[in-house]
Amino acid sequence: MSRLGVDGSGSRVGTSAPTSQWLMLGLATVGFALNFWAWALLSPLGPLFRTEGTLGRLTESDVALLVAVPVLVGSLGRIPIGALTDRFGGRLMFPLVSAATVVPILFIGFFALDSYAALLVGGFFLGIGGTTFAVGVPFVNAWFPPERRGLAVGIFGAGMGGTAISALTTVKLYSNVGHRIPFLITAAALAVYAVVAWLVLRDAPGRKPAQGSLVSRLVANARLPISWQACILYAVAFGGYVAFSVYLPSYLKTAYDLSAADAANRMAGFVVVAVLLRPIGGWLSDKFGPVPVLACCYAVIVAGAAVAATTPLLEHVGTVAFLSMAAALGGGSGATFALVAKVTDPARVGGVTGLVGAAGGLGGFVPPLIMGYVYGRTDSYGIGLALLSITAALTLVLTVTIVRRTANQKTRKAHPTSEEAA
Repeated sequence: MSRLGVDGSGSRVGTSAPTSQWLMLGLATVGFALNFWAWALLSPLGPLFRTEGTLGRLTESDVALLVAVPVLVGSLGRIPIGALTDRFGGRLMFPLVSAATVVPILFIGFFALDSYAALLVGGFFLGIGGTTFAVGVPFVNAWFPPERRGLAVGIFGAGMGGTAISALTTVKLYSNVGHRIPFLITAAALAVYAVVAWLVLRDAPGRKPAQGSLVSRLVANARLPISWQACILYAVAFGGYVAFSVYLPSYLKTAYDLSAADAANRMAGFVVVAVLLRPIGGWLSDKFGPVPVLACCYAVIVAGAAVAATTPLLEHVGTVAFLSMAAALGGGSGATFALVAKVTDPARVGGVTGLVGAAGGLGGFVPPLIMGYVYGRTDSYGIGLALLSITAALTLVLTVTIVRRTANQKTRKAHPTSEEAA
C-alpha cells in the first residue's frame, strides 16, 4: 500500500513502495557509475600516451589538457541537463544521456587513438557522460523523504566510483588485450544500460514537471543563495576529487617515479576511499546536519594538502595524507548535496544540482592545468597543493559563517518557533 510524504515546502514526495525506491536508487547509481567509467577513460591513458609516443611528443600540459577536456564539458553540460531533468524527468534523461555517450566512446576506440587532435574532439563529446550527475540527484531526491535524502543522494553519488573501474581496467585492457577493448566494453555496457533504463526506470509518484522556459528557470536558480554557496563548497570537495582522479596518475608517475600501472592502481585506491565516504557523508549529514560534517571535511583537506605539498615519502606519510584527503573530499561531496536537498525547493533540485555539479566539475578542470603549468616551470607540485590547502581553509570559513546562516534560516522556516509562528 502506497504512502506519500510531504516535505518542508509542501510538495508531495514519493515514500511509497520501499522496494521501488531502492530499485530506482540502485538503477540510477549503476547508470551514474557506468557513465563515469566512460567519462574517465582517457585519464589513465594520458601518461601512457606520453611514454609510448604514439601521439607524438606530448608535454605535461598536453596530457593535462587531454584528461581535463571531458571534465570541462561534463561540468558545463550539467547546467542544461539538470534543468531538462526538472522538466522531463530522469526516466527519459538517463537512457538518453547514456545512449548519447556511446557515440564518442566508439569514435575514440575506432578513429582517434593515433591522433591527439582527434582525441581532444572525442574527449569533448565524452564529457556527455559526466552530465548524468545532474540527472540522478533530482531523480533520486524525489523518491525519498527529506530525512533520508542525504543518505540516498550519497549512495547515488558513490557511483562516481566508475572512475575507479576505469583506473583499474583501462590501462591493463589497452596494453594486454587490445587498444580498442576498453572502449568496446564500456560502449556495450552503456548501450545495455540505456535499454534497461528505458524499460525499468520510473519517475517518483507525484513528480511535477518544472514550468517556465529553460532560461528563466536557470536564471531563477542561479539567484538562490544556496546555489552560489553550494557551488563553492562542491567546487572544492568534488572538484578536488575529480582533479586527483584525473591527474593523480601523472602526479605519482612524475613525483614518485611510479609505473603507469602502479600509479593507476594507487589512484583507484584514492577513488575507492572517496566513494565509500560519500554516502557516509550524506548519512552523517542526515544525523548531525550538513554544516558540521562539511566543516570537519574541509579541516582535514587543509591539513592533508599542506602535508602533501612538502612531497613527503609516499610510504607512509604521503599515503596517509592522500587517503585522508580522499575521505574528506568524498564525505564533503555527500554532505554538500545533503545541504542542497535540505534547503532547496524539490522542483528546483535539478536546476540547482546542474549549477552546483558544473562548479564541481570546473573545480576539477582547473587544478590539473595549474599543476601541469606550475610543474613545467618549477619542477615541483608543492605550490599547487599549497593552493589547495589555502582554498580549503577559506571554504571552511565560508562554511561555518554564511553557509551555516543559510541552513539555519531554512530550518527556521520549516520548523518555526511558537513566537515566529504567531
